[in-house]
Amino acid sequence: MHVRCPDRLPEERYRQVLELLAELSPVVQALPPTAALVELKGALRYHGTDARRLGEVLRVRSLSRLGVDVRVGIGPSITVAATASGQIDGTGGVLTVAPDQVAGWLGPLPVEALHGIGPRQAAVLRDYGIHCVGLLAAIPAETVQRLLGGRAGRTAADRARGIDPRPVVPRTLPAAATVRRAFDRHVLDGADARAALLDLVVRLGFLLRRRGQVARALTLTLKFGGGTSWEKTRRLPEPSAHDDDLRVLAYQLMDAAGLQRGRLTALALKGDDLVDADQAAEQISFDGAREARLVAEAAIDRVRDKFGPGVIGPAAVLGRAS
Repeated sequence: MHVRCPDRLPEERYRQVLELLAELSPVVQALPPTAALVELKGALRYHGTDARRLGEVLRVRSLSRLGVDVRVGIGPSITVAATASGQIDGTGGVLTVAPDQVAGWLGPLPVEALHGIGPRQAAVLRDYGIHCVGLLAAIPAETVQRLLGGRAGRTAADRARGIDPRPVVPRTLPAAATVRRAFDRHVLDGADARAALLDLVVRLGFLLRRRGQVARALTLTLKFGGGTSWEKTRRLPEPSAHDDDLRVLAYQLMDAAGLQRGRLTALALKGDDLVDADQAAEQISFDGAREARLVAEAAIDRVRDKFGPGVIGPAAVLGRAS
Protein backbone atom coordinates (compact mmCIF):
# COMPACT_ATOMS: atom_id res chain seq x y z
CA MET A 1 0.00 0.00 0.00
CA HIS A 2 1.27 3.47 -0.93
CA VAL A 3 -0.38 6.39 0.86
CA ARG A 4 -0.19 10.00 -0.34
CA CYS A 5 -1.21 12.83 1.98
CA PRO A 6 -2.08 16.38 0.87
CA ASP A 7 0.85 18.61 -0.06
CA ARG A 8 2.23 20.85 2.68
CA LEU A 9 0.81 18.69 5.43
CA PRO A 10 2.19 19.89 8.82
CA GLU A 11 4.83 17.53 10.21
CA GLU A 12 2.83 16.78 13.36
CA ARG A 13 -0.25 15.85 11.30
CA TYR A 14 1.94 13.67 9.05
CA ARG A 15 3.13 11.84 12.16
CA GLN A 16 -0.50 11.29 13.16
CA VAL A 17 -1.20 9.73 9.76
CA LEU A 18 1.75 7.39 10.32
CA GLU A 19 0.25 6.39 13.66
CA LEU A 20 -3.03 5.52 11.89
CA LEU A 21 -1.09 3.34 9.46
CA ALA A 22 0.59 1.57 12.36
CA GLU A 23 -2.88 0.55 13.59
CA LEU A 24 -3.34 -1.42 10.36
CA SER A 25 0.13 -2.94 10.01
CA PRO A 26 3.35 -3.07 12.07
CA VAL A 27 5.44 -2.57 8.91
CA VAL A 28 5.21 1.11 7.94
CA GLN A 29 7.87 3.03 6.03
CA ALA A 30 7.69 6.82 6.28
CA LEU A 31 8.44 8.69 3.05
CA PRO A 32 8.42 12.27 4.32
CA PRO A 33 7.05 14.79 3.90
CA THR A 34 3.71 13.45 2.57
CA ALA A 35 3.85 9.73 1.70
CA ALA A 36 4.28 6.32 3.31
CA LEU A 37 4.44 2.62 2.46
CA VAL A 38 2.60 -0.15 4.30
CA GLU A 39 3.21 -3.91 4.04
CA LEU A 40 -0.21 -5.59 4.02
CA LYS A 41 0.52 -9.33 3.82
CA GLY A 42 0.41 -9.98 7.54
CA ALA A 43 -2.23 -7.29 8.10
CA LEU A 44 -4.69 -8.99 5.74
CA ARG A 45 -4.51 -12.21 7.74
CA TYR A 46 -4.75 -10.36 11.03
CA HIS A 47 -7.77 -8.24 10.08
CA GLY A 48 -9.45 -10.97 8.03
CA THR A 49 -10.30 -8.72 5.10
CA ASP A 50 -8.99 -7.68 1.68
CA ALA A 51 -6.56 -4.92 0.75
CA ARG A 52 -9.12 -2.54 -0.71
CA ARG A 53 -11.21 -2.73 2.45
CA LEU A 54 -8.17 -1.82 4.56
CA GLY A 55 -7.49 1.12 2.26
CA GLU A 56 -11.06 2.35 2.68
CA VAL A 57 -10.85 1.92 6.47
CA LEU A 58 -7.67 4.01 6.49
CA ARG A 59 -9.28 6.76 4.46
CA VAL A 60 -12.37 6.92 6.70
CA ARG A 61 -10.24 7.02 9.86
CA SER A 62 -7.96 9.70 8.46
CA LEU A 63 -10.92 11.87 7.49
CA SER A 64 -12.87 11.38 10.71
CA ARG A 65 -9.99 11.64 13.18
CA LEU A 66 -7.60 14.07 11.49
CA GLY A 67 -9.64 15.82 8.81
CA VAL A 68 -7.07 14.63 6.25
CA ASP A 69 -8.09 12.86 3.05
CA VAL A 70 -5.53 10.46 1.58
CA ARG A 71 -4.93 8.74 -1.73
CA VAL A 72 -4.26 5.03 -1.29
CA GLY A 73 -2.65 2.93 -4.02
CA ILE A 74 -2.56 -0.84 -3.57
CA GLY A 75 -0.54 -3.24 -5.71
CA PRO A 76 1.83 -6.22 -5.68
CA SER A 77 4.96 -4.01 -5.60
CA ILE A 78 6.06 -0.60 -4.40
CA THR A 79 6.19 0.73 -7.97
CA VAL A 80 2.66 -0.39 -8.82
CA ALA A 81 1.19 0.85 -5.54
CA ALA A 82 2.93 4.24 -5.79
CA THR A 83 1.93 4.63 -9.44
CA ALA A 84 -1.66 3.79 -8.50
CA SER A 85 -1.83 6.40 -5.73
CA GLY A 86 -0.58 8.99 -8.23
CA GLN A 87 -3.43 8.18 -10.63
CA ILE A 88 -6.21 8.98 -8.16
CA ASP A 89 -8.08 12.16 -9.06
CA GLY A 90 -9.15 14.64 -6.41
CA THR A 91 -8.03 14.85 -2.82
CA GLY A 92 -8.52 11.21 -1.88
CA GLY A 93 -9.56 7.72 -2.91
CA VAL A 94 -8.48 4.09 -3.11
CA LEU A 95 -7.18 2.36 -6.25
CA THR A 96 -6.28 -1.34 -6.25
CA VAL A 97 -4.27 -3.11 -8.97
CA ALA A 98 -4.32 -6.92 -8.73
CA PRO A 99 -1.20 -8.92 -9.71
CA ASP A 100 -2.85 -10.24 -12.90
CA GLN A 101 -3.85 -6.70 -13.92
CA VAL A 102 -0.43 -5.06 -13.70
CA ALA A 103 0.66 -5.26 -17.35
CA GLY A 104 -2.71 -4.21 -18.74
CA TRP A 105 -3.11 -1.38 -16.27
CA LEU A 106 0.42 0.04 -16.55
CA GLY A 107 0.62 -0.23 -20.34
CA PRO A 108 -1.58 2.73 -21.43
CA LEU A 109 -0.27 5.14 -18.78
CA PRO A 110 1.95 8.02 -19.93
CA VAL A 111 5.57 7.20 -19.30
CA GLU A 112 5.96 10.02 -16.77
CA ALA A 113 3.19 8.46 -14.63
CA LEU A 114 5.40 5.47 -13.79
CA HIS A 115 6.72 5.90 -10.26
CA GLY A 116 10.44 6.62 -10.34
CA ILE A 117 10.50 8.22 -13.80
CA GLY A 118 11.52 11.86 -13.44
CA PRO A 119 10.73 14.71 -15.86
CA ARG A 120 14.14 14.57 -17.56
CA GLN A 121 13.95 10.81 -18.07
CA ALA A 122 10.42 11.14 -19.44
CA ALA A 123 11.56 13.85 -21.85
CA VAL A 124 14.37 11.62 -23.17
CA LEU A 125 12.01 8.69 -23.65
CA ARG A 126 9.42 10.83 -25.42
CA ASP A 127 12.11 12.19 -27.76
CA TYR A 128 12.55 8.60 -28.94
CA GLY A 129 8.82 8.00 -29.31
CA ILE A 130 8.39 6.12 -26.03
CA HIS A 131 5.34 7.91 -24.71
CA CYS A 132 3.61 5.19 -22.66
CA VAL A 133 4.64 2.56 -20.13
CA GLY A 134 3.65 -0.29 -22.46
CA LEU A 135 6.17 0.84 -25.07
CA LEU A 136 8.85 1.17 -22.40
CA ALA A 137 8.13 -2.39 -21.27
CA ALA A 138 8.32 -3.70 -24.84
CA ILE A 139 11.78 -2.25 -25.55
CA PRO A 140 14.83 -4.38 -24.67
CA ALA A 141 16.37 -3.36 -21.36
CA GLU A 142 19.71 -2.78 -23.09
CA THR A 143 18.14 -0.11 -25.28
CA VAL A 144 16.61 1.67 -22.28
CA GLN A 145 20.00 1.56 -20.57
CA ARG A 146 21.59 3.31 -23.54
CA LEU A 147 18.95 6.03 -23.36
CA LEU A 148 18.84 6.62 -19.60
CA GLY A 149 22.15 5.24 -18.40
CA GLY A 150 23.06 1.81 -17.05
CA ARG A 151 21.49 1.55 -13.62
CA ALA A 152 18.64 4.02 -14.22
CA GLY A 153 17.77 2.33 -17.51
CA ARG A 154 17.69 -1.15 -15.99
CA THR A 155 15.49 0.08 -13.13
CA ALA A 156 13.09 1.85 -15.50
CA ALA A 157 12.82 -1.21 -17.76
CA ASP A 158 12.10 -3.51 -14.82
CA ARG A 159 9.51 -1.23 -13.27
CA ALA A 160 7.70 -0.81 -16.56
CA ARG A 161 7.24 -4.60 -16.50
CA GLY A 162 6.01 -4.48 -12.90
CA ILE A 163 9.30 -5.90 -11.54
CA ASP A 164 10.24 -4.32 -8.23
CA PRO A 165 11.63 -6.64 -5.52
CA ARG A 166 12.17 -3.89 -2.94
CA PRO A 167 10.63 -4.67 0.47
CA VAL A 168 8.85 -2.21 2.71
CA VAL A 169 11.47 -1.25 5.32
CA PRO A 170 9.99 -0.13 8.66
CA ARG A 171 10.68 3.53 9.31
CA THR A 172 8.13 5.23 11.49
CA LEU A 173 9.65 8.69 11.83
CA PRO A 174 11.43 11.09 9.51
CA ALA A 175 15.21 11.25 9.94
CA ALA A 176 15.13 15.06 9.87
CA ALA A 177 12.84 17.93 10.85
CA THR A 178 12.91 21.42 9.36
CA VAL A 179 11.36 24.72 10.37
CA ARG A 180 11.46 27.78 8.10
CA ARG A 181 10.93 31.53 8.20
CA ALA A 182 10.52 33.84 5.20
CA PHE A 183 10.56 37.63 5.52
CA ASP A 184 8.16 40.02 3.81
CA ARG A 185 11.06 42.40 3.24
CA HIS A 186 14.84 42.11 3.21
CA VAL A 187 16.27 41.97 6.74
CA LEU A 188 19.45 43.93 7.35
CA ASP A 189 19.30 44.20 11.15
CA GLY A 190 21.36 41.48 12.83
CA ALA A 191 19.14 41.60 15.92
CA ASP A 192 16.06 40.89 13.80
CA ALA A 193 17.82 37.96 12.13
CA ARG A 194 18.89 36.58 15.51
CA ALA A 195 15.34 36.90 16.88
CA ALA A 196 14.00 35.03 13.85
CA LEU A 197 16.57 32.29 14.39
CA LEU A 198 15.59 32.03 18.07
CA ASP A 199 11.96 31.59 16.98
CA LEU A 200 13.05 28.69 14.74
CA VAL A 201 15.01 27.16 17.63
CA VAL A 202 11.92 27.25 19.85
CA ARG A 203 9.71 25.78 17.13
CA LEU A 204 12.19 23.04 16.27
CA GLY A 205 12.73 22.09 19.91
CA PHE A 206 8.99 21.87 20.56
CA LEU A 207 8.47 19.77 17.41
CA LEU A 208 11.24 17.33 18.38
CA ARG A 209 10.03 16.96 21.95
CA ARG A 210 6.46 16.30 20.80
CA ARG A 211 7.77 13.62 18.43
CA GLY A 212 9.95 12.06 21.14
CA GLN A 213 13.13 12.66 19.13
CA VAL A 214 16.50 14.31 19.61
CA ALA A 215 18.85 15.79 17.03
CA ARG A 216 22.51 14.92 16.68
CA ALA A 217 23.23 17.84 14.34
CA LEU A 218 21.79 21.12 13.06
CA THR A 219 21.85 22.62 9.59
CA LEU A 220 21.27 26.34 9.09
CA THR A 221 20.32 27.64 5.65
CA LEU A 222 20.25 31.37 4.88
CA LYS A 223 18.81 32.86 1.70
CA PHE A 224 19.71 36.34 0.50
CA GLY A 225 18.38 38.87 -1.96
CA GLY A 226 19.55 38.08 -5.46
CA GLY A 227 18.97 34.35 -5.04
CA THR A 228 22.21 33.43 -3.24
CA SER A 229 22.24 31.12 -0.22
CA TRP A 230 24.53 29.83 2.52
CA GLU A 231 24.31 26.52 4.38
CA LYS A 232 26.35 24.86 7.10
CA THR A 233 25.95 21.79 9.34
CA ARG A 234 27.47 21.15 12.76
CA ARG A 235 27.00 18.35 15.25
CA LEU A 236 25.72 18.87 18.77
CA PRO A 237 28.03 17.85 21.64
CA GLU A 238 25.31 15.31 22.58
CA PRO A 239 21.91 14.54 21.06
CA SER A 240 19.30 16.99 22.32
CA ALA A 241 15.89 18.56 21.73
CA HIS A 242 16.24 21.21 24.43
CA ASP A 243 15.97 24.86 23.42
CA ASP A 244 19.20 25.89 25.23
CA ASP A 245 21.33 23.30 23.46
CA LEU A 246 19.82 24.00 20.04
CA ARG A 247 20.12 27.79 20.55
CA VAL A 248 23.84 27.71 21.38
CA LEU A 249 24.69 25.74 18.24
CA ALA A 250 22.27 27.69 16.04
CA TYR A 251 23.88 30.98 17.11
CA GLN A 252 27.32 29.54 16.39
CA LEU A 253 26.15 28.62 12.89
CA MET A 254 24.79 32.13 12.28
CA ASP A 255 28.02 33.69 13.57
CA ALA A 256 29.95 31.49 11.12
CA ALA A 257 27.89 32.96 8.26
CA GLY A 258 29.33 36.45 8.87
CA LEU A 259 26.13 38.20 7.87
CA GLN A 260 27.40 41.79 8.17
CA ARG A 261 24.97 43.72 5.90
CA GLY A 262 23.62 40.77 3.91
CA ARG A 263 20.01 41.21 2.71
CA LEU A 264 18.42 38.18 4.36
CA THR A 265 15.15 36.95 2.80
CA ALA A 266 14.61 33.60 4.53
CA LEU A 267 16.21 31.09 6.85
CA ALA A 268 15.68 27.43 7.72
CA LEU A 269 16.86 25.35 10.65
CA LYS A 270 16.96 21.58 10.30
CA GLY A 271 17.48 18.97 12.98
CA ASP A 272 19.59 16.25 11.36
CA ASP A 273 20.38 12.62 12.19
CA LEU A 274 17.36 12.27 14.48
CA VAL A 275 16.95 9.38 16.88
CA ASP A 276 14.27 8.45 19.39
CA ALA A 277 14.85 10.28 22.66
CA ASP A 278 14.88 7.05 24.68
CA GLN A 279 17.75 5.72 22.55
CA ALA A 280 20.06 8.63 23.36
CA ALA A 281 22.10 8.60 26.55
CA GLU A 282 21.69 11.82 28.55
CA GLN A 283 24.61 12.99 30.65
CA ILE A 284 23.95 13.59 34.35
CA SER A 285 24.00 17.34 35.05
CA PHE A 286 24.93 19.05 38.30
CA ASP A 287 24.00 22.45 36.86
CA GLY A 288 21.05 23.63 38.96
CA ALA A 289 20.26 26.51 36.62
CA ARG A 290 20.07 24.17 33.64
CA GLU A 291 17.82 21.75 35.50
CA ALA A 292 15.50 24.64 36.41
CA ARG A 293 15.35 25.68 32.75
CA LEU A 294 14.44 22.15 31.72
CA VAL A 295 11.63 22.08 34.27
CA ALA A 296 10.37 25.42 32.94
CA GLU A 297 10.64 24.12 29.38
CA ALA A 298 8.40 21.15 30.22
CA ALA A 299 5.85 23.47 31.81
CA ILE A 300 5.90 25.76 28.76
CA ASP A 301 5.34 22.74 26.50
CA ARG A 302 2.22 21.88 28.48
CA VAL A 303 0.93 25.44 28.01
CA ARG A 304 1.58 25.21 24.26
CA ASP A 305 -0.16 21.86 24.05
CA LYS A 306 -3.25 23.38 25.65
CA PHE A 307 -3.39 26.86 24.12
CA GLY A 308 -1.28 26.63 20.95
CA PRO A 309 2.43 26.95 20.10
CA GLY A 310 2.37 30.74 19.65
CA VAL A 311 0.86 31.62 23.01
CA ILE A 312 4.18 31.76 24.88
CA GLY A 313 7.79 32.25 23.89
CA PRO A 314 10.99 34.27 24.40
CA ALA A 315 10.55 38.04 24.77
CA ALA A 316 13.09 38.60 21.99
CA VAL A 317 10.75 36.77 19.59
CA LEU A 318 7.37 38.05 20.80
CA GLY A 319 8.59 41.63 21.04
CA ARG A 320 9.57 41.95 17.38
CA ALA A 321 7.33 42.21 14.34
CA SER A 322 7.41 39.49 11.69
